[in-house]
Amino acid sequence: MTRPGSSGEQRAQERFGTSARAAAFYAHQTLPHLNPQMQQFIARMDMVFIATADGKGACDCSFRAGEPGFVQVLDEKTLVYPEYRGNGVLASLGNILENPHIGLIFPDFYQSTVGLHVNGTARVLNPSETESLSQLPARIAEAAHIKGGRHPKAWVLIGVEEAYIHCSKHVPLLKRLDKQIAWGSDDEQAKGGNFFKVTS
Repeated sequence: MTRPGSSGEQRAQERFGTSARAAAFYAHQTLPHLNPQMQQFIARMDMVFIATADGKGACDCSFRAGEPGFVQVLDEKTLVYPEYRGNGVLASLGNILENPHIGLIFPDFYQSTVGLHVNGTARVLNPSETESLSQLPARIAEAAHIKGGRHPKAWVLIGVEEAYIHCSKHVPLLKRLDKQIAWGSDDEQAKGGNFFKVTS
């Protein structure tokens, strides 16, 4: 039987004596697809953190947010999410064009305080290419007609390879406060301005 996990994970587990614990986690918490509970969890999430790397392995971690369920579950092996207008760097999309591997974590800060890890491969789609997707969700079709900052500039289609829980024991329970979201705005105050004093 093939041992789960990467060779690096296996070496680390042996080095730090966690092989038995890891084997139990792989056996009881990890799936190669999204089960119904995971799909329902994603459908109510309004944020996700995304990790990508370029062809040389240089990494980037980014944040995405939207209405609950803005990351769409197409089936147990497929997700799709919109890319809105940002700073123009396109770090995540650029990395995906070089290296399709992607890692996502959906944190639930407001109810369960668990998270859901999803790892897989990604493909960048122009808005017109979403029409080729089978069983196109109505929300994706409707998004093509949205004007202004909430009009998707691209979509990212993800093939799910691995999904598992992020345990809740160190995750804080937060309270949601009202904030007006300035979708697609170029207003410097709305974007945070020179918060980190990068320029004088």
